[in-house]
Amino acid sequence: MTHALPANPIMVFDIETVADTDAARRIYPQLADLNDADAMSALTAIRIQEAGHDFMRLPLQRIVCISALYIKDGQLSLFSLTADKFSEKDILTKFFRAFSDIETLPQLVSWNGSGFDIPVLIYRAMQYDLSAPWLFEEGERIKNMRFDNYVNRFQTKHLDLMDRFSQYGASRREAMDVVASLYGLPGKTDVDGSMVGDLVSNGDWQTLSIYCESDVMNTWLIYLRWLRLTGKLSSPSYDYWQQQSRDYLAISTQADDKPRHHEFIADWTSAPQS
Repeated sequence: MTHALPANPIMVFDIETVADTDAARRIYPQLADLNDADAMSALTAIRIQEAGHDFMRLPLQRIVCISALYIKDGQLSLFSLTADKFSEKDILTKFFRAFSDIETLPQLVSWNGSGFDIPVLIYRAMQYDLSAPWLFEEGERIKNMRFDNYVNRFQTKHLDLMDRFSQYGASRREAMDVVASLYGLPGKTDVDGSMVGDLVSNGDWQTLSIYCESDVMNTWLIYLRWLRLTGKLSSPSYDYWQQQSRDYLAISTQADDKPRHHEFIADWTSAPQS
């Protein structure tokens, strides 16, 4: 029995960001003469006054990590691009390479990618004058992408699972942690998005990238359930890909040869199974 996925390759992705105080100084002149710490405090106060919360405007979200699971020819590859090794421009450039060949454009899968990740990618890529034409193609040059592209909301070349599960906003959009936990997946563990800034300040890139990769794996495993629900994946194939995912994580190691995702596997193994 073959266990082919409906699209190949597939790329499940997630980004992590921090506030960009340098960019903020161009928008808020009152920050110009402040050091980074004071500028961050002042920017947070401004944002709370503006919006009632401290979540920064999307153009001021500096990308510090992109993690992705790439599935091609039945092989899984989980990787991260982090700001300790690459500039933000280089992170974006390397990520956009997945969309450089019209013949191998991936099925893109995210959780809230339409509401957060893709808009941030757009703002930040334009800041560096980058180009990713096939990611934003709507059929002007490639006719068959008029009805099969990443841009238009009701097409599925980019499947934002949160948007789709809510019927495009007709019902409440749920956090991935809630949905993952419902399905017996690890969800969030000891790290959450509010801690990203501190992880970057402390130089704890390993914890940050493992956290981002865990979000990617949760999204991937939810996606497998979606494929089974919609009839694009049989139950035996669903079981096969779950096991492949477990096996892949089990042999993934860090630079020190220690297991990289042992906590994810332990939480997944101990969770109630369907």
